[in-house]
Amino acid sequence: MVFPMRVLFVIPGEALGSSMIFARRQAESLAREGVEVEVFHLRSRTSLWELVREGVRFRQRVRSFDPQVIHAHFGTVTALFAAWAAPLRPLVITFRGSDLNVSRSLRSLAGFVLSQIAALRAGRIVCVSRQLRERLWWRRGLVVILTSGVDPEVFCPEARSGVRQKLGWGDDERVVLFNAGHDPANKRLDLAGEALRLTQGLLAYVRMEVLDGATAPARVPELLNAADCLLLTSDREGSPTVIQEALACNLPVISVDVGDTVERLRGVSCSAIVPREAAAIARELARVLRVPTRSDGRSKVAEFSAPRIAGELCRMYGELAGAWNTSPY
Repeated sequence: MVFPMRVLFVIPGEALGSSMIFARRQAESLAREGVEVEVFHLRSRTSLWELVREGVRFRQRVRSFDPQVIHAHFGTVTALFAAWAAPLRPLVITFRGSDLNVSRSLRSLAGFVLSQIAALRAGRIVCVSRQLRERLWWRRGLVVILTSGVDPEVFCPEARSGVRQKLGWGDDERVVLFNAGHDPANKRLDLAGEALRLTQGLLAYVRMEVLDGATAPARVPELLNAADCLLLTSDREGSPTVIQEALACNLPVISVDVGDTVERLRGVSCSAIVPREAAAIARELARVLRVPTRSDGRSKVAEFSAPRIAGELCRMYGELAGAWNTSPY
């Protein structure tokens, strides 16, 4: 009898709202591939005492579930915690962006250093973009480039008019979708707002719909299908999942050059990479919004579909588990 692969995900934060939703969805896609996945939500990353208590809870979960692989879905304290709390289990770390992209804050720098230390313990490393791989100090040979992936059955094109009617949006308004998430400063909501004001001087009936950390994940596919374009102006990114979701829905994307956006948008119609300047962004928005048209982004969905990413992870887990089972230690 062949038993399914057992993988324990370690995800920072609580299992609430849109927080780390892409990691939770990855667990679901792996389950559809036959992997037995349990999720451990690391409740604290700032209190040493709480981390010790979480370590006790984590080791209890490891003993009861007996995972063949532990997969930490973020660097910094999350990855270091997984490395420390289960030192004898094969460890995969996924670096997602802000864990290796350093800002000027002391906290960001500390997180970057912790990520580098945790990488020393990893059996495999996943970076969601090539740019992140280059930020590692060592062990780049263990890196696999894999985006988070999106479910093409959840994120798929729908008739714009029908979705707008459901949302109560007018057919004549031009709607720019912007994902501010939990970090509007890094996402540059200020720059997006300035660009929108300039666009409104070039074109009538333009407004912005802002997604924040409280937006229900189930609403995102319909918002992508109802909007006229997605705007991304971030200072730092890994591989923005919202761009993959927009492409899967054939929503045009206007983005600055950040993370892997150039690679994602290469060859996609009605989409563009623009300078990080409000006037340049406004001109491109006006061009795309003047006559609303859907893109052909779905033609690229095979590159980042959740089943493909799950298949790659399954192969990785199998290699690690096999090596662990044959180890004399």
